[in-house]
Amino acid sequence: MAYWLIKSEPNSWSWDDQVRVGTEPWTGVRNHQAAKYMNAMTRGDRIFFYHSVQQKSIVGVVEVARTAYPDPTDDSHRFVCVDVKAVSAVQQPVSLSAIKSNPKLEHMPLLRQSRLSVCPVTEEEWDEILHMAHGLAPQTSSGRPA
Repeated sequence: MAYWLIKSEPNSWSWDDQVRVGTEPWTGVRNHQAAKYMNAMTRGDRIFFYHSVQQKSIVGVVEVARTAYPDPTDDSHRFVCVDVKAVSAVQQPVSLSAIKSNPKLEHMPLLRQSRLSVCPVTEEEWDEILHMAHGLAPQTSSGRPA
């Protein structure tokens, strides 16, 4: 299993939106490096869901439900999307400032390539961020993410 991070502006697509629909195509990525990462994703890979712009924090975890396929919103037919499924909110959001202040995370692409909307996360980085988040939130009685 590999680990990733995807960014979304909460006023366009928020964690609450993702939880509400469950599984959704991750469309609209128009950066070749980000598309390369999406092509590398495999079913079951885990992904941090990051709110960009105002909140700038990791708020949840999704997983790849369907691997890369042509992005239906791309008229050029050059880019792909993946389907992501909500897994769980994190117990406590992890802010960008907290990530920046943690020396164990200083090499994350999130910090080095800040404009990239999809980026890899190492297993060590994943574990450290989950530790900072105090783990994943408990599931609801319906089995849906909290």
